[in-house]
Amino acid sequence: MTQEGDPTKKIEGLDVAETRLKHIDEAKRKKKIFIVKVTLVWIGIFVALFYVLYRFNLDFRFMLKYTPFIFKGVGITIFVSIGAIACACILALIGAVSRLSKNPVLYGASTFYVSLIRGTPLIVQIFVIYLGLPQLGIILSAIPAGIIALSVNYGAYMTEIFRGGIQAVRRGQMEAAYSLGMTYTQMMKRVVLPQALRIIIPATGNEFIAMLKDSSLVAFLGVWELFFRAQKVGRQNFRNMETLLIAALFYWMVTILFQYFQGRLENKLAEGTTKITGMTH
Repeated sequence: MTQEGDPTKKIEGLDVAETRLKHIDEAKRKKKIFIVKVTLVWIGIFVALFYVLYRFNLDFRFMLKYTPFIFKGVGITIFVSIGAIACACILALIGAVSRLSKNPVLYGASTFYVSLIRGTPLIVQIFVIYLGLPQLGIILSAIPAGIIALSVNYGAYMTEIFRGGIQAVRRGQMEAAYSLGMTYTQMMKRVVLPQALRIIIPATGNEFIAMLKDSSLVAFLGVWELFFRAQKVGRQNFRNMETLLIAALFYWMVTILFQYFQGRLENKLAEGTTKITGMTH
């Protein structure tokens, strides 16, 4: 024979579940109200800014006329940034592994690279590569020089990000990999890096967004990217405020777009971690 459960406890359990659902619904409702209020604040700020700019007699017809011309620089800006971040990731991985190495040559070279690059301005590095290297017989066009300079600079900063991600992997897993007969390369490829990526990718996304803005420095090399086009049109027509505002707006829009994709990627990584560990927030 089986003994039936206490009906009182079942009712109490249902009441608790209903109470939790009510709290969840209330939290969602408050969140929606908050988002609506924030949206209204943003709209108010935009209206105020538009009024201020209108009062300063900005030429909106001029802005509309040259917006397509300036917009053509967005593609080059993104191309330079993507190329630079890809190369920077390779340099950062090499630098991080070298910094964790017990080989004095690798460790010394990586620490020197990080110290030198982080201790000098990016604009100086850009001109050294574009204007200095030709004295050594190495001549680069503007876009490759800009990509190399950005990748070398960000590679040094991202070295610490990669190193931190690798060190976050528990040492016991590395020892287990060695006990299974894996080599150092196999252990890094199959055990360490897949786990470290979950830590590295969000920070790398932030670095990429920062690089999108720093890519404007390649304008000094004559690259017809977003900032260069805005500056050129503004100077020619004595309308610098209008064209720079257009450039700023495009930079902002591109940044928001990549921040959105970064958020989606981070959520995917979080879901993967939850499935593996079985833990929820």
